[in-house]
Amino acid sequence: MRGGVRSQLLLHGVRARQPEQSSSSRRDTTRCLVWLGDLIDAKKLGGSAAGSDTLHLRVAGVATAGSNKERNTLKIVLPVLAGVLLVLACLSIVTWVCKSKGNKQKGNNFNRLLGLGDLSTCEGFGTGSPADGFEFSLVSFRDIAALTNNFHTSHMIGQGGFGKVYKAVLDGREVAIKRLSRNSDQGMTEFRNEVVLMAKLQHRNLVSLVGCCSEGDEKLLIYEYMPNKSLDALLFNSSRETTLDWQTRFRIIKGVAKGLLYLHQDSRLKIIHGDLKASNVLLDQEMRPKIADFGMARMFGENQQKADTKRVVGTYGYMAPEYAMRGIFSTKSDVYSFGVLTLEVVSGVKISSADRTMEFENLIAYAWNLWKVGKTKDLVDSNIVESCVHHDALLCVQMGLLCVQDNPNDRPTMSSIMFILENISATLPIPNQPVYFAHAKNEVEHVTGDTQNSKNNLTLTILEGR
Repeated sequence: MRGGVRSQLLLHGVRARQPEQSSSSRRDTTRCLVWLGDLIDAKKLGGSAAGSDTLHLRVAGVATAGSNKERNTLKIVLPVLAGVLLVLACLSIVTWVCKSKGNKQKGNNFNRLLGLGDLSTCEGFGTGSPADGFEFSLVSFRDIAALTNNFHTSHMIGQGGFGKVYKAVLDGREVAIKRLSRNSDQGMTEFRNEVVLMAKLQHRNLVSLVGCCSEGDEKLLIYEYMPNKSLDALLFNSSRETTLDWQTRFRIIKGVAKGLLYLHQDSRLKIIHGDLKASNVLLDQEMRPKIADFGMARMFGENQQKADTKRVVGTYGYMAPEYAMRGIFSTKSDVYSFGVLTLEVVSGVKISSADRTMEFENLIAYAWNLWKVGKTKDLVDSNIVESCVHHDALLCVQMGLLCVQDNPNDRPTMSSIMFILENISATLPIPNQPVYFAHAKNEVEHVTGDTQNSKNNLTLTILEGR
C-alpha cells in the first residue's frame, strides 16, 4: 500500500519488510506489528523506516462491511421478533382465560335464568351447562319485542291456550317465537324442562330450539321456523287446500318413528316425550316431520323401565290407558301415542272426531272393527285412496293397532316399529282388541290447548291423583 491509506478493518497481524541490504549500509528493519482499530497511516510508517516501500499485511478473519450490516440487522430483528412472540403468547393466554370466564358466566346466566342451580349435580345431565357445545342464545325481552314490532298481529302465525306464536328474523334466520301466556298451564317447570332437554337433544326429526327468554312473568321460546306448519293443520284442515299424498304421509310416519327411536334409545338421555300428537309434529320445507313441545317430557335412567306420577298431564285420546288411569308411564306410553298418530295419518281422521267413526266411540274403535272384518281399505283417507299403496297402508293400520293395545308389554318397541317400516314385507302379529276407557267428570280438568302453528283447539287433560 502506498500513500495515506486508512481502513476500518480490524487486523490481527501485520508484517512490514524491507529489501535485503548490506549490514554495513543498513540494519534489517523487518518487524511484526499487531494492533486493533484503524489501520495506521502507511505514509508515516514508511517515513519511520527509511528505504521501505513495501508493506506486507497478513489478515485473519476480516469482516466485510456487508457482514457487519447483516449482523447489526440481526441484533435489531431478533429482539423485536422475540418481543412480538412474547406479546402474542400473552394475548393468547388472556383470550383463553377470558373465553373460559365467558363460557362459565354464560352457563351461570343460563342456570340462573332457569333457576337450575349447578347442573353438574343434576342426575342424567352430566357436567357443565346444558347449553355447552350448542348454538343457543339467551335473548332479552326488549330484543324480541323489537323483532316482532312489539308483538304486532302482522307477525302472529298461531295461538292457543299456551299463548301466541310470532314469526321473526333473528340473526338472519327465520324463527318462530312462542310467547307463553301468563295464564298458560305450561308453567316454569315445563318451560325449564323444555329448554334443558332441547339444549341437549339434537336430531333431524326433532325441532331445534334456537333460544329463550325469561324475564319476570315473560317466558318465550324461540324455535327454528317450520314453513309448512304442523301436521294437524294440513291433515285435519276442513278447507283441504293442501292434501298430503300417501308417499308424503308414509315419510311422515317413518320420520316421527325415527325421532322417537332417538329419544328412547339412541340419545345420551332416555326421554319419554309424553305428549306426542299431530299438533306437536311440525313440517319443514321438505315436509320432513320434526317432533316439538318437550314441556311434558320426562327423563329416565339408563336401566329404568317405567315410573309413576300423581299428576297426569297430556292430551285426551293420545294418552295410554295405564298412564291416564294409574299415572304409570314408560317408553310404551309414547308407542301408544305413535299408534294413534299413525291411524290418524292413514285415515285423515282426528282421534276425537266423530265425522267418520259414526257409531264407534273413537278412531281406535273404528279402525279395529274395520280391520277385524277385513275392510281396512275403508279406513284410508278418501283423498288418497286412488294413489295409495294399499299394502303399505294396511301394514301401517295393523302396526298402529299393535301400538294401541291395552297391555304395554304387548306393544312393540320403536326399534321394532322402525324395522317394520323399513321392511314392508315383514309379517306382523295379530293385535289384541284395544280396551277403551272414559274419564269420570270429577277426575278431569279440561284446559284448552293448541300447537305452535295450528288454530285447531285441542284438549289438555290433567288428572290429579286421589
